[in-house]
Amino acid sequence: MTGWEDVVAFCRTLPDVTMESYYGTPCPKLNAKPLCAPGREADSFCLMVTKAEKDILLETDPDHFWQTDHYRNYSAILVRYGAPFDRVALYLWRRWWDLARKPQRLVCGRTERP
Repeated sequence: MTGWEDVVAFCRTLPDVTMESYYGTPCPKLNAKPLCAPGREADSFCLMVTKAEKDILLETDPDHFWQTDHYRNYSAILVRYGAPFDRVALYLWRRWWDLARKPQRLVCGRTERP
């Protein structure tokens, strides 16, 4: 994913994702909750993850997954554009799964969290 447009395009392939305002900026949402958002920092976007996932990403790939003081106390991490597609896609799927209601999960054909 080389830019915000690529992130949005991938998110729009996930079931029932819509583009809605998030702090005045359109971003992909499911059930009125954001999957991710444009970053406040250049060349990055904000991905909502669990605290445990955030710790793993910061430890295993600090070149692509990082944070500023602004994000330090949130369940979100900054992702640099150009991060490995498969890894970013996995965490976007996980965020989708965490926000999806049971019928939506069945629609996507997944029975377990990615």
